[in-house]
Amino acid sequence: MATIPSFFYNRRANNIFDPVSAFDVWDPLKDFPFTSPNSLISRENSAFVNTRIDWKETPEAHVFEADLPGLKKEKVKVEIEDDSVLQISGERIVEKEDKNDTWHRVERSCGKFLRRFRLPENTKMDQVKASMENGVLTVTVPKEEVKNPEVKAIEISS
Repeated sequence: MATIPSFFYNRRANNIFDPVSAFDVWDPLKDFPFTSPNSLISRENSAFVNTRIDWKETPEAHVFEADLPGLKKEKVKVEIEDDSVLQISGERIVEKEDKNDTWHRVERSCGKFLRRFRLPENTKMDQVKASMENGVLTVTVPKEEVKNPEVKAIEISS
């Protein structure tokens, strides 16, 4: 039994194997960035991760809605790259800390974010519109009319 590492043993009874107690010591997910508050993703990068964007397609357009609470429209960029990629980016700046303040909790995200979406070919890239109201950015990308091919019936002769 000496070849099995000691963390596989239950702490209450030294010679009994308990696979569940091994998780008290060893966390297989500890190196992944999403597992703990002390994770590899820093507070500065958390805004990138938390930027949520909905994309819906209507008969007339592709509509993107991004929740960006606390951001002014001057801090947000909406760009089109290569006539096929919609890019939404921005930055939420960290508040200046006063040395006399005592922070009890910091939950709001800060830092830069960037999201990119490859758009279908049937979009009118020269008519993209963006608006921001109550912390919600709405980007509307109109669609080109898809003309149904004209179908002509051919009479079959005998």
